[in-house]
Amino acid sequence: QLQLVESGGGLVQPGGSLRLSCAVSGKPTKNYAIAWFRQAPGKEREGVSCILSTGGSTNYADSVKGRFTISKDNAKNTVYLQMNSLNSEDTATYYCAQRNYYCSKYRADFSTWGQGTQVTVSS
Repeated sequence: QLQLVESGGGLVQPGGSLRLSCAVSGKPTKNYAIAWFRQAPGKEREGVSCILSTGGSTNYADSVKGRFTISKDNAKNTVYLQMNSLNSEDTATYYCAQRNYYCSKYRADFSTWGQGTQVTVSS
């Protein structure tokens, strides 16, 4: 059974950086996508970024383009989200999620989820 475990969240000042990790264990299909979502209190869960296991194609939400970078280390079965220039609107619980073959920005398209890691941007 596939499992995802996030880590790396915490408290950071505005303008600061954090790197989130999503460790993938189990046996995914050969071609799959790992996405990062986030959910702030009282808001819907939204897609932030996604990467394909094969080829490494990526995409980003407009709100994080130029500030966040998604990457993967196949040897470690880990996907990272480097977050720079953080602001208060980035405060949320961040989740990684997996689906077969293709990226998607829709929560309902993902079948496997991690437990989430909290990111708080505050002075």
